[in-house]
Amino acid sequence: MSIWTRISEALSALAKGEGLGAVFDRLRQPPERSVAFTIAVIALSAKMAKADGQVTRNEVAAFREVFYIAPEDEKAAARVFNLARQDVAGFEEYARRIRRMFDEASGPVCDLMEGLFHIAVADGHYHPGEDQFLERVAEIFGVPQPDFRALRARFVPDAAPDPYAVLGVTPDTPMPEIRRHWRQLVRDSHPDVMQARGVPEEAVKLSEKRLIDINRAWSEISAREERQEA
Repeated sequence: MSIWTRISEALSALAKGEGLGAVFDRLRQPPERSVAFTIAVIALSAKMAKADGQVTRNEVAAFREVFYIAPEDEKAAARVFNLARQDVAGFEEYARRIRRMFDEASGPVCDLMEGLFHIAVADGHYHPGEDQFLERVAEIFGVPQPDFRALRARFVPDAAPDPYAVLGVTPDTPMPEIRRHWRQLVRDSHPDVMQARGVPEEAVKLSEKRLIDINRAWSEISAREERQEA
């Protein structure tokens, strides 16, 4: 059974007049968390679309890079998006329900933020409204500021990413600690680890880009350290 079939079943269970946010309260336990994760990305993407006032083809294409949508599943995806757009609940209410759904686990909400950043910058422009939206969502999710800055450094194409920001450390952080942090990020990005924390298989492909970014950042920092010691 595809994840989109499971999403359709979850939506069909909604009582008449009940908001989409109710789904988040129902899908709190594995394996249904992967369904809720996908719904959360679609729903918050729909809310984020209001931040810059439009949904571009690039943003739609970016979503398809995170989640493969077969032709027969497009109606299910469109229904979630439209429900979120039409729902009177604001994005902050969605974010709070999603946070409760994942309890105190930080991994899944950081994965979700990563998907939102990927979609936000797909049109080559990071709108100030999108930045405010994502920063507020991260705040509700309980994502630490260093982690949010690391995500923004990796995705926002306004300058070459600061390797220290990408790893969520500072230039003053001791190298052994930076190395430990880098290794933990690599472990957390393993597909098996991501799926274990509720990220659907369709979205694990984001970890490929994450690994490239964090390994590049580590290489740059290591090279700087070697030059300083020479």
